[in-house]
Amino acid sequence: MNERTSNAADPASAVTMDAVRFHEYGEPAAVLRLDRAPVPGPGPGRIRVAVRACGLNPADWALCRGLFAAELPRGIGLEVSGTVDAVGEGVTGVAVGDAVLGATDYAVERSAGAAHFAVLKHWAPLPEGLDPVRAAALPMAVETSHRSLDHLGVAAGHTLLVHGAGTMVGFAAVQIALARGARVIAAAGTTYAGDLRAMGAAVTPYGDGMAGRVEEAAGGPVDLVLDTAPAGGAMPALVAVADGDPRRVLTVSDPEGAAAAGARTSFDKDAPRALHYDVLGEFAQRAAEGRFTVPVARTFPLGEWRTALDISQSGHAHGKLVLLPAALRGHLPA
Repeated sequence: MNERTSNAADPASAVTMDAVRFHEYGEPAAVLRLDRAPVPGPGPGRIRVAVRACGLNPADWALCRGLFAAELPRGIGLEVSGTVDAVGEGVTGVAVGDAVLGATDYAVERSAGAAHFAVLKHWAPLPEGLDPVRAAALPMAVETSHRSLDHLGVAAGHTLLVHGAGTMVGFAAVQIALARGARVIAAAGTTYAGDLRAMGAAVTPYGDGMAGRVEEAAGGPVDLVLDTAPAGGAMPALVAVADGDPRRVLTVSDPEGAAAAGARTSFDKDAPRALHYDVLGEFAQRAAEGRFTVPVARTFPLGEWRTALDISQSGHAHGKLVLLPAALRGHLPA
C-alpha cells in the first residue's frame, strides 16, 4: 500500500489534491511519497489542467536524484494530458474546458503531472481521435527526439543509426528521421523490432558485433548516430561506426561516455537552447491519424505509482508507463 503524508511546510490552501512528490534528494523509491498538496495556480503564460493521464520518464527519477535542483518539495510527471481548468494572465488561444496535452512547469512548481492538477508551461490542443493516455506519452519523446535530430542535422539522404530505438525517444526518432527521408538503421531489442521494420528501418540487435552488423546493413560507415540507449558502454562502437568521427555521434543518455570519446550531447554549448514543444501539435495530429506513435505499455491509478516506479527502474517496461490521476480524484474535497 502506498503512503499518503501531509506537508505542514506547504502554505495553507483551501483546496488540496493528491500528488506524488519528494521532500529530499535521493533514490526515487526512498524519497517519493503520495502527499496532500495545494492545488497550484497558473502564473502568467501558464495554464492549469485537471490531469487525465501522466507519462513517466527516466528524467523523473533523475529529478529525484538532484537533476535541475531547486527548492523542495517537488513533483514528478513531466508530461500530461488533461482538461484546462484555469488560464494564467496573458494566455490566449485556449479556454477552460479545452482538452490539451503538454509539459509541466516542473522547474518552479511544487508538484507536477503525477497529481490531480498540474500547471503546464507548454501545450497543444488534443486532436479528435487521440485518446488522453496515448497523448500523455508524446510530449517528451517528441521534443527530445526532434531537437536531437535537428542538433545532428539529420536530413533526406543521410544514413542514421538510432542506438536504443526501443526506448521511447529512440522509437520517436526513428519515425521522425524516416519522415525526413533519412535511411535509418535501428539498434534495438526484440520488443519493438517488428514495429521498427514495419516502419521502414533496418534493425540489428545490441551486443557484440553490433558495429559490424550496422556497417554491413549500411554498406559502410553511417553518416550520423543518435544514442538513446539507457545503458552506457557502447560509445566506442558508435564512434567506430561513424567512421571514427565522434562529432557525428550525439547521445541523450551517456554523457560520461560522450565526454571520454569527444561525442556530442544534448547539453553541449552548441546544442539548441530552445525546446521544440512548438512541434507537439503537429505530432499529436499525426498520432491521431495513425501516422506516429509512442507505445504505451501499462496504465496505473495514481495510488499505484510505486508499482510503476518499480517496473520503470527494472528496465523491463517495454513502453511508456502512464499514471491516471483521475482515478483518485474522489479524494478531492467538494
